[in-house]
Amino acid sequence: MKNQPMEVCEVQIVGEKLPQSTIGVPALAGHPQWGKGEEGRHERRPDWLKARAPGSPNYIRLKGLVKQLQLHTVCESAICPNVGECWGHGTATFMILGDVCTRRCGFCAITTGRPMVVDWGEPMRVAEAVKTLGLRHAVITSVARDELRDGGAAIFAATIRAIRRLCPGTSVEVLIPEFKGDPEALRCVMEARPDILNHNIETVERLSPLVRPQARYHRSLELLKRAKGYGTSLTKSGMMLGVGETIGEVERSMADLREVGCDILTIGQYLRPSHDHLPVVMYHPPEEFLKLKNIGLSMGFTHVESGPLVRSSYHAEDQVPVS
Repeated sequence: MKNQPMEVCEVQIVGEKLPQSTIGVPALAGHPQWGKGEEGRHERRPDWLKARAPGSPNYIRLKGLVKQLQLHTVCESAICPNVGECWGHGTATFMILGDVCTRRCGFCAITTGRPMVVDWGEPMRVAEAVKTLGLRHAVITSVARDELRDGGAAIFAATIRAIRRLCPGTSVEVLIPEFKGDPEALRCVMEARPDILNHNIETVERLSPLVRPQARYHRSLELLKRAKGYGTSLTKSGMMLGVGETIGEVERSMADLREVGCDILTIGQYLRPSHDHLPVVMYHPPEEFLKLKNIGLSMGFTHVESGPLVRSSYHAEDQVPVS
């Protein structure tokens, strides 16, 4: 796969040429240098990017529970388009270590700033929420906490163990940052034995410095390789399309993930949270996501969730092997 030539269609934008997929709907705001204050340019979203509006009884119940237990969810903080569907089914992705991140990624809606003090009562409150909701599968993620010696690994481990104690029949997935490549931080998490260890590479190698300026593409791959080496968890990663990658580059990144033993892959469309974030270069149609799903399965991924509105924990409960 890596030696295949790329097929590139170029889109002319403000005097420059950006590599783009051969299929898709170009967005008007398509250049990474366009930022806040750019007037008269609006991204057009195609019809397939429509999600159910929140408001069901389960949504209201879960929202109340999160507030009552003083928890955070990535569903709200990251403005997930599936919050109505997932919360309507009584599922959510809990975000530990507060809702303020030490990093400023070009795609992410989570607030950047000085984080709050670590709340060591949070793991048990998350476990209580999991028990109240009767979840078969719990997904835990966090903001990046680069100011902490272990990057927050210990509280991930504590949350896994708290869920195991209160909800022994619930499988646990953790979506972790890369802890700046610290193998001891990863060991701390892996010794708590999550069922799925998830870490997103987010984009192709060429665009990684633009999309994740404080992360490293190959450091993320190394983390997934190390996690797989423990032999106790499935590994998972995710990518988003629409920031200027080519399909050839996407396939090479998929191959990179398989080379480090990644089991599960999610692929979704990037949606710009605000004009302060990276613009969308291309909206990829559902059939292109289906094609990538089939390619991923042929590469050996055990599960590929691929679609315009797919996010990292979308249908996560379906990705756990039935024991």
